[in-house]
Amino acid sequence: MSNNEYRKGAKLKPWKETAGFTLLEVLVALALLGMAVTVVLQLFSANLRSISASEEYVAGSLEAQAKMREVLEEKDISEGTRNGITDNGYRFQVFVSDNLTERSESLPVKLMEVEVKVYWTQGNKDKSLTLKTLKMVEKEV
Repeated sequence: MSNNEYRKGAKLKPWKETAGFTLLEVLVALALLGMAVTVVLQLFSANLRSISASEEYVAGSLEAQAKMREVLEEKDISEGTRNGITDNGYRFQVFVSDNLTERSESLPVKLMEVEVKVYWTQGNKDKSLTLKTLKMVEKEV
């Protein structure tokens, strides 16, 4: 059977009944896919920025904790302010002040408030972290 004979005997389906997608359907599907990919990439980018920021805060808190331990381990802690830069480039300020003096007048100890502030720059913004605690020390006689 030749191609011509086969075509004559076969019933051809009308154009509307054929399977497949129209050009408009394909374009709409591609547009939706493009928008979905764009949203996913923006979310991924935002997550990367958040991870970077949290890494900086964790590093800053570790520096502040180390500086706080250093100050609290001192035998004769005194009131005052100290400034400096850590080995990792974080700036810090340490404030030590007498606290609750009226309540501890008659006691052989006094409370010292220790505040450590750590500063760093992330991008073009200055960030900071503050830790506070109290230390009980013997009064000088």
